[in-house]
Amino acid sequence: MSMPYAPLDGRDWRFTMGLRPLDESRWLEFDDRAHDERALKDSLLAAHYDEVVAVDERADAASRELLDVIVAHLALYFPHQRREVDPHEHPIVAASRLVQEDLCVLERRDAWRLSAACVCFPSRWRLASKLGATLDGIHAPVPLYDELLAAPTNAFFDRLRVGRAFWRLNWTLLDSPALHQPTSERRAPSGSLHDWFFRVERQTLRRLPDSGAAVFTIRTYVDSAAALVARDETFGPSLWRALHTAPSSVQEYKGWVGVAERLSRALKGE
Repeated sequence: MSMPYAPLDGRDWRFTMGLRPLDESRWLEFDDRAHDERALKDSLLAAHYDEVVAVDERADAASRELLDVIVAHLALYFPHQRREVDPHEHPIVAASRLVQEDLCVLERRDAWRLSAACVCFPSRWRLASKLGATLDGIHAPVPLYDELLAAPTNAFFDRLRVGRAFWRLNWTLLDSPALHQPTSERRAPSGSLHDWFFRVERQTLRRLPDSGAAVFTIRTYVDSAAALVARDETFGPSLWRALHTAPSSVQEYKGWVGVAERLSRALKGE
């Protein structure tokens, strides 16, 4: 299956929340990678449980509610997908095994804090360092977040209401197609365009009715940059413009320093 999302529009790089309303029927997504990605989750949970799961026991009720919501959602919209779970397993882990998305639960205490998560497919960050962190703490390493997005993000979480869901897209360019990338090292893509990979996260946000917790899901898609350039004549120039116009602090954080210039040469066939 090819990449279903390419959040590039030919304009300069910009840093926005970019949230859009989401119909409940489209909250979760399944494709022909479902079997393989759930099997990969199973293997990661068996070999690296403490890396991909982080829970505060105070979030057990919200995690149980999330599991119940996911099972009900599958029964309604994806009745052919499996819904059986191990009753002895932590509910956020049991829920994660059913879907291709990674799952995060945030609860409002003194502030919105990450209280439970099963993240098998991180994009160069470590889950253990985020448990208990506020929204600002979670995004502390991200350049420009404090100046541009901290206030609107916190305000949006406070306004989030039951019955309304939202989604956004986040993207990056990496040197590996692996879904599980917990290392914080951000190497610039090297080699030819065939060694570069475009990674998109389809992120959703909704609120649970009983616990009031916010659920953040992350569905990850990865495709070859060369394949995307070959399929869409606008993709390469749009990617170049976004990379070229990203602030230097963002380029350093993302591992993109010098990548726009190399992409330009690749697109010209040099």
